[in-house]
Amino acid sequence: IVVNGLVNISISTIEKRYEIKSSLTGLISSSYDISFCLLSLFVSFFGEGGHKPRWLTFASFMIGLGAFVFSMPHFFSGEYQLGSLFEDTCSARNSTSCTSSGSLLSNYLYVFILGQLLLGVGGTPLYTLGTAFIDESVPTHKSSLYIGIGYSMSLFGPAIGYVLGGQLLNIYIDFAVGQSTDVTKDDPRWLGAWWIGFLVSWLFAWSLIIPFSCFPKHLPGTAKIQAAKTSQTHQSKSSSLPQIDEDFGQSIKDFPVALKNLMRNTVFVCLVLSTSSEALITTGFATFLPKFIENQFGLTSSFAATIGGAVLIPGAALGQILGGVIVSKFKMTCKHAMKFALVTSGVALLLTFLLICAKCENEPFAGVSESYNGTGALGNLTAPCNTNCNCLRSYYYPLCGGDGVQYFSPCFAGCLNYVSKSKPKIYYNCSCIEKKAQITSTESVGFEARAGKCETHCANLPFFLGIFFITVIFTFMAGTPITVSILRCVDQRQRSLALGTQFMVLRLLGTIPGPIIFGATIDSTCTLWDINECGVKGACWVYDNIKMAHMLVAISVACKITTIFFNGLAIFLYKPPPPGTEVSFQNQSTDVTTVSIEQDLNKGVNDG
Repeated sequence: IVVNGLVNISISTIEKRYEIKSSLTGLISSSYDISFCLLSLFVSFFGEGGHKPRWLTFASFMIGLGAFVFSMPHFFSGEYQLGSLFEDTCSARNSTSCTSSGSLLSNYLYVFILGQLLLGVGGTPLYTLGTAFIDESVPTHKSSLYIGIGYSMSLFGPAIGYVLGGQLLNIYIDFAVGQSTDVTKDDPRWLGAWWIGFLVSWLFAWSLIIPFSCFPKHLPGTAKIQAAKTSQTHQSKSSSLPQIDEDFGQSIKDFPVALKNLMRNTVFVCLVLSTSSEALITTGFATFLPKFIENQFGLTSSFAATIGGAVLIPGAALGQILGGVIVSKFKMTCKHAMKFALVTSGVALLLTFLLICAKCENEPFAGVSESYNGTGALGNLTAPCNTNCNCLRSYYYPLCGGDGVQYFSPCFAGCLNYVSKSKPKIYYNCSCIEKKAQITSTESVGFEARAGKCETHCANLPFFLGIFFITVIFTFMAGTPITVSILRCVDQRQRSLALGTQFMVLRLLGTIPGPIIFGATIDSTCTLWDINECGVKGACWVYDNIKMAHMLVAISVACKITTIFFNGLAIFLYKPPPPGTEVSFQNQSTDVTTVSIEQDLNKGVNDG
């Protein structure tokens, strides 16, 4: 809810309120992953032999503390000052001079980063030790079901965060001050109460501290469950742990030995690289899917984000749960789980090729793809019809003309007047729009121009959403089987460290560079940049839709092929243990107990 929900939906509000550049707010988002990467190996190594529920108690405390710290700038930055409303119509005013003003508000950036770092500290035990605790507490064939449900919660969480955060942004930021304000949500100066969700999350996370602390080191019956398990650890000369004493893992000196041993497990390495490749495209799309939909199909930012989340979140959660249910239902062995993941990834690859069919041509845009009634040059928003308006290129407020052409803003369309009470706002007396008539009555029939983008003539949106939804399901169906395979193919004593290593590599190679690569790719398709009075390039306003669609599908296909390659290599390299397998398990009051399994393993051995 906090990390991938509330933080993401609050970023734009935080940018405006604390005068922070987008490049620096990106650092806020990355701080969680940075913290996770730095700690995951050590937490998973030392926590494996420790009291896992106590680690989860610590995780709840840190997640609550991180959410609380993240909300703190609101209480120390004073009341929000509105500033004057920007006049968006054409008027013979003087151009705004270049002024670079520094503000102390931007220093709150470090508080936001600290909050994210604390959230990273809390998230590390949750995903590594928490998953290992579930796995050791339930029978092998049920493990995938529980893990699938657990991972699906990490997808429902952001959905709840987006809904909760979106509703809270409809409340004015300083509603508690008690002063009435005439600013409405349609006003560009409006800022929502982003901070409330973090306070709610703080209280909710700390309410879990007592329940977590009441759990024993091992759930009742865990020893019996472990005794009934058969080892599926990948067998190779280089990856088997030496005979070690019970104190192994308690000292930092043991860490390099354990990590070196884990890295020698070629099946584990292949599975980690496979998940990292998949994470690169899933995080890239999770970040930029709303922008892609908005530009391809001419929708508003809010509506694009809503339908993007409505497709991505349920699809991902359904895929995770289905993957866990199928692996559990058919009691798949390690090798069968990997084969199942390979098949689902192959189906997702084929569906990805179909997404290229859902692209849309750009709508006519004055000064970019269309001239101003035969005047002006392409690539230049200024034309003879709006030269005297002194328009600001940094103020993007799209306008749809009655001629079906989109304009950058009412100012660049040369509009002099507007009807303020109408929604969307209607503009008239626009010098750049063809076939205009001088309108004097505000109740004139029809319109010359209205606020907002022109409606797209492309009807591919339902097809795109349908194919994308099915692709997401098959993509995430591979998630739970791969996690289960990682837990099975490594030594029983190294499960937590294996998950910690997986999450670290997954972030270094997947979730951290994913949005960066997708962002750079999307920027490369830009046809109109925001350039302010100081000549500094800002955000991109208009993209080449066809090029964007081709580039993103190309990245997705390349990553899918990489995923399938490493998954297939893991299946090829995997060697199951021979019959007469041993599973080691550390009980609460006894030393490491080696349990010999005496049961029919014919099917498991034959099928791998």
